[in-house]
Amino acid sequence: MIQLTIDGRPIQVEPGTTVLEAARRLGIRIPTLCYLKEINQIGACRMCVVEVKGYRTLQTACSLPCADGMEVRTNTPAVRAARRMVLELLLSDHQVDCPTCLRAGDCELMRLAQETGLRSVRFTGEKHPARVDTSSPALAVDSSKCILCQRCVAVCREVQGVAAISLAGRGFASRVVPFFDHELGEAACTYCGQCTLVCPTGALTEKDDTEAVWAALLDPEKHVIVQTAPAIRVSLGEAFGLPPGTVATGQMVAALRRLGFDRVFDTNLGADLTIVEEASELIQRLRSGGPLPLMTSCCPGWVKYAEHFWPEFLDNLSSCKSPHQMFGAMAKTYYAQKMGIDPAKIVVVSIMPCTAKKFEASRPELAGSGYPDVDYVLTTRELARMLRQAGIDLAALPEEEFDAPLGISTGAGALFGATGGVMEAALRTASTWLEGEPRRLVFTEVRGLEGVREASLTIAGQELKVAVAHGLRNAARLLERIRSGEATYHFVEVMACPGGCVGGGGQPLPADGPDSLPALRQARVQAIYRVDEAKAIRYSHENPAIKQLYAEFLGEPLGEVPHRLLHTHYHARQPVGIRVR
Repeated sequence: MIQLTIDGRPIQVEPGTTVLEAARRLGIRIPTLCYLKEINQIGACRMCVVEVKGYRTLQTACSLPCADGMEVRTNTPAVRAARRMVLELLLSDHQVDCPTCLRAGDCELMRLAQETGLRSVRFTGEKHPARVDTSSPALAVDSSKCILCQRCVAVCREVQGVAAISLAGRGFASRVVPFFDHELGEAACTYCGQCTLVCPTGALTEKDDTEAVWAALLDPEKHVIVQTAPAIRVSLGEAFGLPPGTVATGQMVAALRRLGFDRVFDTNLGADLTIVEEASELIQRLRSGGPLPLMTSCCPGWVKYAEHFWPEFLDNLSSCKSPHQMFGAMAKTYYAQKMGIDPAKIVVVSIMPCTAKKFEASRPELAGSGYPDVDYVLTTRELARMLRQAGIDLAALPEEEFDAPLGISTGAGALFGATGGVMEAALRTASTWLEGEPRRLVFTEVRGLEGVREASLTIAGQELKVAVAHGLRNAARLLERIRSGEATYHFVEVMACPGGCVGGGGQPLPADGPDSLPALRQARVQAIYRVDEAKAIRYSHENPAIKQLYAEFLGEPLGEVPHRLLHTHYHARQPVGIRVR
């Protein structure tokens, strides 16, 4: 163990521990802008500088290893002056439109300026030319707010293994751009939005669709319905001061009604519908011999990643649409007929934890009814902004129920919010159908936050090999093993975001900084399991609304009507960029 003192307080740490990590163990907060634990420790922003006895210059705490006998001071006049200088230099090249910025109130740069007591900027001069890129349907880029911290680059490369963006140029000409200086809409970006969760400013954000939804709500000719993903109910409360992992389903429903939506439905029903179709598809492929493994298709970030970099596996993807797209198709056909409403007047709004769902809703092949399945996708963050604009305090609302029948759902549908959840929900139904009766409810083998999980199950006397991956770089490692023949499976689940949908790129920004994201994801996953356990019905195929849908409208799973409305296809895309292995 290494012994040192920080601000006069002794501490022992393991070799290789940085000064920043040691200070955090003592409860000493050293400010950072570029640091991401184990992902981005490059000392680029210089905000974490400290004084070390015996060193002639200030040192970056995030990249300085602790040494025996080291004496560190984190709050001297020289340190404070250096940090203010860094902030002044950053702000001198920053588009300071704070009141109108999408990140207003959630900006790490603004927060540090306030904490350091910065009251003026002494420097003026040339600024980087602003480049606003709204070419993608999911993400927006404003280079005038970029501070070159490179967090986004590191997450895209190290966590997702996509490397859709990189640092180009040198010195003052440095900029973060897609490969070959393409716009984001042309790049091999999966639109997972993990970059927006770690960006400290408003340089990278979700593409804001709130004004379009407000316009729809105010249009008397439109019948506007809203559906909410499983992960929203366990994360929305964070934006209103509730503890991470709070299940706020009833308050969320009440808030959406107060916004003016004509009907408030549950995407969990769409998840149950997905399971009925996907479990049927799994059984069909097991009996017909392939193509195997069947791979889940409910994550649009994963689907786009496969289209760019793994086109050889596109036939393995389930043809099932994602739950919110299935729900949208039902809203504009079955629901429209039942209610006697012209589907052209129905507006479907999806509240999703995911930025990639915005891209998914724009895919032209997802319009089997003749109308787009989903008209607008709002992230959790966008919904929180709308509620604040309307003066609605989520935490103060009484609980209300979803509208019937499309608001009825099961515990299995709720599991879609966590990594391994689609697999577990499908196994519940598939095993019941294969064995003739419900024998098993919980499949702990596919639960957990390890990057890749593998299991071998016995169902109806047959061995079923399954695997679960979350985070695209983990998915790449799994796919390499499948392609090489090193591993064989019957069923594979992939989620683009760490933790699954609970860790989606559209979720609330972490109040304690991006290093708290793992703890947030863990709390949300546990909340998802509590939602499942609290449900009276926990098998998707036992949902009475699902039974009614098939009896009155869809017919048999995998039949002609489900094939037209609930299934889709995929196509290879040009991989503009590199795949990190």
